[in-house]
Amino acid sequence: MTESFRRDGEYENQQNPYQGAQQYGSAPVNPSPVNPEWPPPPPHQPVYATQTEAPGKKKRTRGPLALLAAVAIVAAAIGGGTAYGIQELTHKDETVATTTTSVVPSSKKGDIAAIAAAVSPSIVEIKATLGNGSSTGSGVIITSDGEIVTNNHVIAGATQIKVSTSDGKTYTAKVVGTDSKKDLALIKLEGASGLKTASLGDSAAVDVGDSVIAIGSPEGLTGTVTSGIVSALNRDVTVSTDESQGQQQQQQGGGWPFEFGGQQFNGDTGNSTTTYKALQTDASLNPGNSGGALIDMNGNIIGINSAMYSASSASSSDAGSVGLGFAIPINTVKADLATLRAGGSDS
Repeated sequence: MTESFRRDGEYENQQNPYQGAQQYGSAPVNPSPVNPEWPPPPPHQPVYATQTEAPGKKKRTRGPLALLAAVAIVAAAIGGGTAYGIQELTHKDETVATTTTSVVPSSKKGDIAAIAAAVSPSIVEIKATLGNGSSTGSGVIITSDGEIVTNNHVIAGATQIKVSTSDGKTYTAKVVGTDSKKDLALIKLEGASGLKTASLGDSAAVDVGDSVIAIGSPEGLTGTVTSGIVSALNRDVTVSTDESQGQQQQQQGGGWPFEFGGQQFNGDTGNSTTTYKALQTDASLNPGNSGGALIDMNGNIIGINSAMYSASSASSSDAGSVGLGFAIPINTVKADLATLRAGGSDS
């Protein structure tokens, strides 16, 4: 079938017995008057297998453009799922999220309840049995088969590690690798599969004043959510790398020994220490949040909560949030993953 389009003003004086009816196409122009005895146009547009374009006429693009728009919408809708599938197949990049990833719908960006609901299944509670006591902390699931990032001081010296997921299941975990200089550890659940993984964001894109939420298990209160802002960047935090010192602090009930600005907090840091750059936040952190997640308003993990301020005169058991918490930037974590998977820098 050919299609032709009448220019404005063309054939205005020619009579059309079907004027006002819907036009589905037209025959080539005939200079002779229309035969009134011709049958009326069909009630429905005929269906043709192929359609050719009239010479010199512009091709209609309404259909193809609508199709392209639909494809673009679908691609945008499944973009996150596609990226996840590729990451799961390659395994190499399964914990690296792009800065455009959004765990929650755009309409829910910044909605703390929606973010907490989306991310909480990726946060776990860790209970470590030590030689002379126990410790409780948190962790972040980064692979569906149970790789979990946490702080080294949460599991340092552990003889047994139990992990509880948000659905109430409990697993035994083994240490894969530790890096005491960065206060990071990687553990792996035994017999786990199909776990919901966290989306790791880009801590280099974080600005002072950005809203954040923290999820962890302070004092064993699993899945606790708090919110605040990023208070400062690149704060020097010094923590103990002395395993026996860490066990002593955990047994006393605090377990977050660190110093800031030359002052010591949460107890003595011991003789062996390490210093790293941290994100500072006023989101409430308490003992047990250690190893948990600091999350941006898209639902991406931007830091691993690791330390908090406490007055130097306070004992470990009296330590509590005063709006000065610290998290290891997630880019530091991502850069250290290969080392941790290989056994860590302490092996």
